[in-house]
Amino acid sequence: MNAVAEIRDLRVEVDGRALVDGVSLRVTAGKVTALVGASGSGKTTTGLALLGEYPAGARVTGEVRLPGGPAGYVPQHPGTALNPARRVGALLRDIARTRVRALPRRERRAAAHQRVLRALSLAQLPDPEAVLRRYPHQLSGGQQQRVVLAQALLLGARLVVADEPTTGQDALTKQRIVDRFAAVARQGIAVVLLSHDLDVVRALADEVLVLRDGRVVESGPVDRLWPAPRRLRTAEPPAADGPAELPAVHGPAELPAVHGPADRTGLPGAGREVLRVGGLTARHGRTTVLRTSALTLRAGECLAVVGRSGSGKTTLARCLAGLHRGHDGELLLDGAPLPRSLRDRTRAQLAAVQYVFQDARAAFDEHRPVLAQVARTAVRLRGAAEADALAEAVSTVTGLGLTERQVRRRPAQLSGGELQRAALARALLARPRMLICDEITSGLDAVTRRGILDTLAGLLRDRRGLSLVLITHDLGTAAALATRIAVLDGGEVVEEGPARRVLTSPEHPFTASLLETSTRAT
Repeated sequence: MNAVAEIRDLRVEVDGRALVDGVSLRVTAGKVTALVGASGSGKTTTGLALLGEYPAGARVTGEVRLPGGPAGYVPQHPGTALNPARRVGALLRDIARTRVRALPRRERRAAAHQRVLRALSLAQLPDPEAVLRRYPHQLSGGQQQRVVLAQALLLGARLVVADEPTTGQDALTKQRIVDRFAAVARQGIAVVLLSHDLDVVRALADEVLVLRDGRVVESGPVDRLWPAPRRLRTAEPPAADGPAELPAVHGPAELPAVHGPADRTGLPGAGREVLRVGGLTARHGRTTVLRTSALTLRAGECLAVVGRSGSGKTTLARCLAGLHRGHDGELLLDGAPLPRSLRDRTRAQLAAVQYVFQDARAAFDEHRPVLAQVARTAVRLRGAAEADALAEAVSTVTGLGLTERQVRRRPAQLSGGELQRAALARALLARPRMLICDEITSGLDAVTRRGILDTLAGLLRDRRGLSLVLITHDLGTAAALATRIAVLDGGEVVEEGPARRVLTSPEHPFTASLLETSTRAT
């Protein structure tokens, strides 16, 4: 079968450090090739090479060929690929017009519109006419992803590179994403899947390459590789208690036991109310997207906000952080009113509520060293002297498992997991009362994710008065950290209570279905 893309002996080096070393692969039409590996293994560098994209200052050797024609890209955070100032219809019609120029002028408009609708249908986006009238920020992450996929299809891409497409998605949405890319492959389009999610790889891929430290350590057809995957586990550093068995795609699984944070009521300072939310109603334009009754967060607690994609989790978090002004209701921090807008909050209030974003890379200035950006928080929000802030930044990042040498680099030279730790360090330099973590483990491999969760648990244990709001679609993550859980569905809190009770004896049918779906899919 003819290849639509080939990489031969690719090496990508930045500042003497090899991000990719000797990687070769062959991608054929209608097949899904998965690149699997831990954070920093070289997956994204290899995938972007197919698009002719390399890190700044990279020294590249080897060969990359695309004899099958253009390649499309679906990034991990698809909103970054869409123009926020233009409606979706305008974005897609601009591309479609370039494909119908050979037609008579009077036929071009209708033909371009039909191409747009066909691409959206192939991307499995329901009600496309309504979507075409919206701006990107009015779409959920899953909808944005499908629009970006439609862009690639309109361009006539014979190859689509999908970078962690299931990141931040609940089990049901994840299955739909698998179905979506399988449908694209059935059209004869090659898919290169970059993923740490072994269940998704097993369900979708035809061929698998396992990367570790920039090199291919195992490759082959998924059916041959999976029964005896010698290197699948070694693609990630071994856990302290040894490697875990790979779960079945549809087999039964148990949620992790609720322990540690759920039993933290005896901590010094625990119990004092930090946050109170009363009657919060949030809107996008004239559309109400979130309604909550009373929610409270006490010192030392972790409140996990769970729900499916589009349920309102991030909107709630952004309201708490002052990033979403279109809301009414009561927000009290330590008993004092918290202004709705970030612009109206005092420096002390800004420091008290810190937000760690899902897309850590987008949260850093790509032109400045990471360490300088971490230290800047202490200078700006606490008035610390620059030398003191820099020393505290070094101490904090090393305490989170990074080295000073790593964080003196620019963001492009760090892996996703390393940047997520740096983002956490930057928030901690504000010495916050409340830390909001929005799906910060969803784009990470299992071992890095476990390390981040252990770090958060340690912070709650060791930093007196610190509280955590954890936004997650993953009930396993919630079980590992949460003291209390609030379940959102359709923008409403349908259940809220102690983590152990919610996870073992749910009272609302939606919570029960969410538990059942998560267990069945993991």
